[in-house]
Amino acid sequence: MFNHFRSKISSLELIPSSGGVFEVSVNGEKIYSKKETGEFPDHDLIIKHLEKLLA
Repeated sequence: MFNHFRSKISSLELIPSSGGVFEVSVNGEKIYSKKETGEFPDHDLIIKHLEKLLA
């Protein structure tokens, strides 16, 4: 799914949390928050945001 980002991402970190919080950040910029929306993102939405940020 994320293979086309392999050359642009040097590291990936999963930070455990509690309380149903699921957030995705790229270079310190939050691109998705389950806490704010109340639902998990569709993976296509995350890929779209990644493509825009890493273009």
